[in-house]
Amino acid sequence: MIYAINKTNRMKQLHQISASIFTAVILFACVSPKKLRTAEARYSQLDSAYLSMQRDLRACEGSLQSDKLENKNLLSANNKERATLLAQIDDLQKQVSYLKENNTTVLNNLQSLSVVSSAQAESIKKSLDNIGQKDLYINDLRSSIAKKDSLNMALVMNLKSALSDINDKDVDIKVEKGVVYVDISDKLLFNSGSYEVSDKARKVLGKVAAILNAHTEIEFLIEGNTDSIPYSNGVLVDNWDLSTKRATAVARVLQKSFQVSPARMVAAGRADYTPVASNATAVGRAANRRTRIVILPQLDQFFKLLEKK
Repeated sequence: MIYAINKTNRMKQLHQISASIFTAVILFACVSPKKLRTAEARYSQLDSAYLSMQRDLRACEGSLQSDKLENKNLLSANNKERATLLAQIDDLQKQVSYLKENNTTVLNNLQSLSVVSSAQAESIKKSLDNIGQKDLYINDLRSSIAKKDSLNMALVMNLKSALSDINDKDVDIKVEKGVVYVDISDKLLFNSGSYEVSDKARKVLGKVAAILNAHTEIEFLIEGNTDSIPYSNGVLVDNWDLSTKRATAVARVLQKSFQVSPARMVAAGRADYTPVASNATAVGRAANRRTRIVILPQLDQFFKLLEKK
């Protein structure tokens, strides 16, 4: 509106200037030189004013176009914001509907529960108490298992540290299914076909014994294993005899030379029936000829934990 009024006023001013210029031209022919110069100066002023007003007019027209574009952009932004708000309102209305429906379901359930007898309520309470006790029991078991796993890892680290100077191919220490295994190759422990512990093997068994004596609560199995080649030397009948003899030989060394309590040890032979590699190759047969020390799980303590519950 302001722009329209300004434009009208400027048009009137332009008409007045044009009329003044026309009048001045008519009078040029009949005026003195002095008046002519005055008229020319006046004409120059009016012409300058005319040009200035034209520039102002073009500036106003440019401003009008800019305002139109800005208003168009603002309208577009408002439309987008309005659409976003409408979508949010729709989502909130859906949430309100869901909550109303959910509240109705809860009220219906409460009405159903109101018919539970006092005996049934007591039974439900006992069931919840039992669940709580079972949760505590499970947590105790988890704690015991975690403690056992930590002890196993500490034991493995101690054994590996003690035997770090031994060839990895001759001694293998590992944990499988929560049980610690120490496999010692028969090449390191015995001469071929013999069940007498070699002198160099006593150094290895001494390091193992030091760890076992530091954990007096541990019980362990000494397990002899052979390859599948039949064995007999007159005294020993077969691989059963050889594997058992080798296991008891290791047990005797641990007991007599390193004072490991015999009550903590079990000696057994498994012959060639639990191979760890194929007996078809020399390398596989060498791997199968081994003596294994198995750290036995403390099942009695586990069962005591069960009895407490």
